[in-house]
Amino acid sequence: MDLDGVRTFLAVADTGQFQEAAARLSLTQQAVSKRIAALEAALGVRLFVRTPRGVQLTTDGRVFLPHARNLLEAAARAADSVRPGRRGLRVDVVNPNLGPARLLREFHSAHPEIQIDVVTHLFDAKTALAAVRTGAIDATFRAITQPARQLTDGVEALRVLDDPVELLTSHTHPLAAASSVTPAELARHKVWMPFLVPGTEWAAYYDALATRFGLTIDTMGPDFGIDALLEVVAGSSTLATLVGEHIRLVWPSEYELRRIPIRGPMLVYPHSLVWRSDNAHPALAKLRDHLHSRLDVYRRPKAWTPPWRKR
Repeated sequence: MDLDGVRTFLAVADTGQFQEAAARLSLTQQAVSKRIAALEAALGVRLFVRTPRGVQLTTDGRVFLPHARNLLEAAARAADSVRPGRRGLRVDVVNPNLGPARLLREFHSAHPEIQIDVVTHLFDAKTALAAVRTGAIDATFRAITQPARQLTDGVEALRVLDDPVELLTSHTHPLAAASSVTPAELARHKVWMPFLVPGTEWAAYYDALATRFGLTIDTMGPDFGIDALLEVVAGSSTLATLVGEHIRLVWPSEYELRRIPIRGPMLVYPHSLVWRSDNAHPALAKLRDHLHSRLDVYRRPKAWTPPWRKR
């Protein structure tokens, strides 16, 4: 159904005059008459009858009137759902417990008037970047492991968070009492990370880290989630794992886990904000500006990162 015809029908019904409806719509009276005639032909009924004072709705016109209003309201809602500035900013943060979610929460605190749709169901960078390219999301926080291949077709990135890597151990682990550990010290102990999935950006990061510092990273065993991982580490005097400083972890007090910084050098996981340069959502520009203003807080220029990191 022609929405311009429906819009014209409502203008005539509201004003009772073809001439006044034409003025409201910035059309000629002839154009209004043609639109009403075309709508009546499409519906197969008369919508108006002429009177000495203008026009009145027919019985069919009165029946059609509320449905016509609903049609235009539905069309407006459909347009608003995808129109930049009228819908929420859709941002992928990988997982609500990771550092990027913290950055997005800080942005929301600074700009509570901006509606944000938080996305957490996109698994890896390939899927997330495809969603950025198609417009399914406005931005994603990801580690860019292949910038020459990933940042194409107008896709841009800004490195916004260097998340320091920490060692997570039980209180009985040989390194549990250390205030910090070096990568060289860590190389003498096995690191267990069953959540490393080949082909993901986090697997690429830890592969590079292990190669550079001679770490032994064991990925064997099913990944039953973070709660199961914490339980196993807490009950072992030999197993340890690596986590980001900004990840939010909660465990029972009896676990007595230790989070130990890694220094000499500091190791950081580089998160970048990724977006399409032609995305016109006004909140996206505000998000980029906010994150850029926080680079001094969240960037660690002297820390170790893989050679592929986004500068």
